[in-house]
Amino acid sequence: MGRLAACFLDSLATLALPGRGYGIRYEYGMFKQNIVDGQQMESPDYWLEYGNPWEFPRHNTRYKVRFGGRVQQEGAKTRWVETEEVLAIAYDQVIPGFDTDATNTLRLWSAQASNEINLGKFNQGDYFAAVEDKNHSENVSRVLYPDDSTYSGRELRLRQEYFLVSATVQDILNRHWAMHKTFDNLADKIAIHLNDTHPVLSIPELMRVLIDEHKFNWLDAWSVVEKVFSYTNHTLMSEALETWPVEMIGKILPRHLQLIFEINDHFLKYVQQEAPGDNDLLARLSIIDEQNGRKVRMAWLAVVVSHKVNGVSALHSELMVQSLFADFARIFPDRFCNKTNGVTPRRWLGLANRPLSAVLDDAIGHTWRTDLSQLSEIKPNVDYPSFLLAVQEAKQQNKQRLAAYIARKLNVVVNPDALFDVQIKRIHEYKRQLLNVLHVITRYNRLLQDPETERVPRVVIFAGKAASAYYAAKQIIRLINDVAKVINHDPRVHDRLKVVFIPNYGVSLAQMIIPAADLSEQISLAGTEASGTSNMKFALNGALTIGTLDGANVEMREHVGEDNIFIFGNTAEQVEELRRNGYNPHQYYEQDAELHQALTQIATGAFSPEEPKRYSNLFDSLVNLGDHYQLLADYRSYVDTQDRVDELYRHQDEWTRRAVLNIANMGYFSSDRTIQEYADQIWHIKPVKL
Repeated sequence: MGRLAACFLDSLATLALPGRGYGIRYEYGMFKQNIVDGQQMESPDYWLEYGNPWEFPRHNTRYKVRFGGRVQQEGAKTRWVETEEVLAIAYDQVIPGFDTDATNTLRLWSAQASNEINLGKFNQGDYFAAVEDKNHSENVSRVLYPDDSTYSGRELRLRQEYFLVSATVQDILNRHWAMHKTFDNLADKIAIHLNDTHPVLSIPELMRVLIDEHKFNWLDAWSVVEKVFSYTNHTLMSEALETWPVEMIGKILPRHLQLIFEINDHFLKYVQQEAPGDNDLLARLSIIDEQNGRKVRMAWLAVVVSHKVNGVSALHSELMVQSLFADFARIFPDRFCNKTNGVTPRRWLGLANRPLSAVLDDAIGHTWRTDLSQLSEIKPNVDYPSFLLAVQEAKQQNKQRLAAYIARKLNVVVNPDALFDVQIKRIHEYKRQLLNVLHVITRYNRLLQDPETERVPRVVIFAGKAASAYYAAKQIIRLINDVAKVINHDPRVHDRLKVVFIPNYGVSLAQMIIPAADLSEQISLAGTEASGTSNMKFALNGALTIGTLDGANVEMREHVGEDNIFIFGNTAEQVEELRRNGYNPHQYYEQDAELHQALTQIATGAFSPEEPKRYSNLFDSLVNLGDHYQLLADYRSYVDTQDRVDELYRHQDEWTRRAVLNIANMGYFSSDRTIQEYADQIWHIKPVKL
């Protein structure tokens, strides 16, 4: 979502739309990923080690952010008292538009202790205690995504979320007051967009500030809040939906918990009027989940309050109102809409792929960078061999650059003439890197069983980080590296198959890998990926996609044409039907000889001879414990589709022709189009003419 937000900020400025981004100025990123003995090892990623030349400190813009304390009633007035305070200091980054004078601002908040040092404890020689409060306060902006597998880690994340929204709401109101000297027109002048649930605490925070500090009555504050907020949902998976224990919010943000209860009460009274006597409906719609240890459902809070709620692909938005928010959609039918994600062509084609950009510039001029629909003008060129050759040469340049990087960094020599088969994204079971590995093993087995058959050489490239506490994902990384070690050192394979895992994936690496890809792996279980944007970046750079009908893949197929994308596997409806009817993965394991062989090799240590049972948990999760993401159900379709990929790659001109048609039909997936839709249909903002 951070990468998506960066594309959106770029488009806002390029379209001269007035908008500001807010976030936290972290000292450390998630972590630096190193691979040691095939395993992910994490080390600190100190983002501010050399400072940030693009930022402007605004030391005169600071706000007090409060935590803890208690709520005190004084007649009709409510006060939040006895709190601890942290200062939020503003740092601004200029977001320039492309080929325009318009700029916007990204404002990031850095935490600073309100008391630098306890001098009494310092003078007593207790030096650690003297700075303990300072460290506790400033931890809020220390690390991106702290490990939330512990109570203290969860509490820190909650503090981070409130720190961001409190400083931001205060800043928005301060700037509004400076311009208008009244809050009566607040709902007419500002729009606050909640990018997923992490900033949803801004809803009770704005209510609190309006009621407690600016003397609004409850209903007047409510009428402002429900006009100001809009919300983007980014996931349908119940395990990924953010919830917070009532007890934890009550401890850290007691006034906000009180307001959340009041909002819930106000909403449920409305529901009772609409559907009297339906207690099951009330339980399903309640912001407070009473069934699972009393938790605040942040997505529910966002939907109840926001005037618009959108998904990020047509399929995701459809599933959102059919499943996750079905009850809400019946009550608020006009609240839900779709805004399919997009990517900025300036970074993901113009900057990342200079060779291909030069070919496009020669063919259709330079202005596609601000109007990506112009790429359709290259369609007639698919019949010109000279144009296809230029596209092939651009791809080859990018592949040679990536091959040189792999040789330098990983000491693995890969053949740039091979098909570069790429899956780069965070490592998660639903993204199914493990399905890719099963195909790699099957491919390896075929090479050994029938060495004389001529096969299309492949380099299979993985990259991505696993969350530090996500054991299964880290095991998948280890398996990829173990499989790579066996295959890359087997002299019988030669250059016909290589496997590489490139560590420490990030934007800079993506800008090198994506232009070099021939095949883009978008193989999540249908119905689990909200949209995805790497799928768009790959196609824009002339890679063909192998994917399920999931997320934005569905719309990509509509735009690029069925013949120009490799679709496999069950649809979202078939996935659900399989679940309803009782999915039996063991049956697939027993009935498919190649699948049986690959899984048995994993289970018996063929790729980990020094520790044969290393992957018994992975094997069990697939064969004996339900295969939650249905890899085995999609395996045969996936492998057969990979055979079709090979067959097409043998015909290079036809492959390139289809790659060009992908590029030509990707105009819809510009973030400029996405942002224009948000501006017109949700935020109701117009460009500012300078």
